[in-house]
Order: sequence, then C-alpha cells, then structure tokens
Amino acid sequence: MKNYLPNMYQESIFTIPYDTLKEKGITLLLFDLDNTITPAHMKTAEETVKQLFHTLKEKGFTVVIFSNSPNKRVKPFSTFLEVSMNGLSFKPMQRSFKKMLKKYNTDKKSTAIIGDQLMTDIVGGNKAGIYTVLVNPLTVKDMILTWYNRYKEKKIFETLYKEQGFERGKYYE
Repeated sequence: MKNYLPNMYQESIFTIPYDTLKEKGITLLLFDLDNTITPAHMKTAEETVKQLFHTLKEKGFTVVIFSNSPNKRVKPFSTFLEVSMNGLSFKPMQRSFKKMLKKYNTDKKSTAIIGDQLMTDIVGGNKAGIYTVLVNPLTVKDMILTWYNRYKEKKIFETLYKEQGFERGKYYE
C-alpha cells in the first residue's frame, strides 16, 4: 500500500505550498494535465493556471506537463501555458520518469509529480522515487480509461484510511 500514499495531499494545484517544495530542494515539477490542471473535457486552461506557472518559473522551478494523453491534446496546453510537455507518458511506467530526469539533468530528490490519480501519478512517482503530490480531481467527469482507475482507487482509499489513517479531504504537507 505504500506506493499509493502521496508525500503531500492538497486540495488543488493552487493550494500547494510551493515554497515548502523549494525548501526540500525540488526544482522540477511534473504536472498531470487532465483533472489536475484542467477538467478532462476542456480544450483550454484557465488564465489562473498560466499565472501560477509563470510564478513558479519565476521562483526557479522547471514546469512540465507530464500526461498520459496524446501529444495532440497536450501541445495546445503547453503552448498556452508556456511550459514544456511530455505526452503519452504511460504513467505509472518508469520509462518517462527516467526520461524527464535525464532531459532536465536532475535527480529524484529534486523532482516532484503533481496529479489527481493514485493509480498513475502517485504510484508512478513513488516507484520512481520522486516526491509525490496528490490533488483532488477538478471534476467527476473523466476520460473512459480513467473510470476503472477511479473505481479501484475508491477501494484503495478505503484501505489507506484503515491502515494509515489517510483520508480524502484531510490535507497535509
């Protein structure tokens, strides 16, 4: 069960204490796209996300959209938000995580993944040995492939609560 437990749990990308991440030595932020940055059915991100990413870059973070969605979905967001991207990441598989560390010439201790799914973002990040941040999904509307993950995730949350006291809606750093 430890692979499902995030290092940090926050309500959204806007409530994450990024200064705390900076203090931990994290410089590379891998953001999931669908239901983390924007609802899965949306074609554009909000201006507030663009402002957040601009602020994060000013603070010295490298910001990357790290998504399982195809490049044709991710690219418009990358362009609008003025950040790098990695589509078809195949999270939780490790290949793309390793690719990001190499591409950005960094190590595991300096990298965090921020996402809304235990099954892909958190498990993948934990297996890669990087810092993991879970946020609530922006909507209950998901892509078809995510439905199964959400069903399984519900059972995992129940087990995490029984074994670790981890509870949805109870945020921590």
